[in-house]
Amino acid sequence: MARVKRSVAARKKRRKVLGEAKGYFGTKKSSYKRAKEQVNRSLRYAYRDRRAKKRNFRRLWIVRINAAARQNGLTYGELINGLNLAGVELNRKMLAELATHEPDAFSALCERAREARTAAAA
Repeated sequence: MARVKRSVAARKKRRKVLGEAKGYFGTKKSSYKRAKEQVNRSLRYAYRDRRAKKRNFRRLWIVRINAAARQNGLTYGELINGLNLAGVELNRKMLAELATHEPDAFSALCERAREARTAAAA
């Protein structure tokens, strides 16, 4: 059986890993062994943080909505409850955008939420 000569494939694999490790500090960018360890770790972080990013943005939107709602005399929970009762289907991203860039429109939404809450209570 013929022996397998894989120098080309092995070199290509090592060059790929070292290319991905460009910009790393110290031997992590030049030593294949260290670069491979760091690239694997970096890929794990990237996978984890693509999911964490979604959670972080939702938290940020909620903080912005809560701050704007309190300026209009409501809490975040009261606003969301009132909007659900009023049948307003805006997601948190859009509510945060309105709160930041269109305060008048957000105030109108707060008013609708307040009216829907009082109508439901009566």
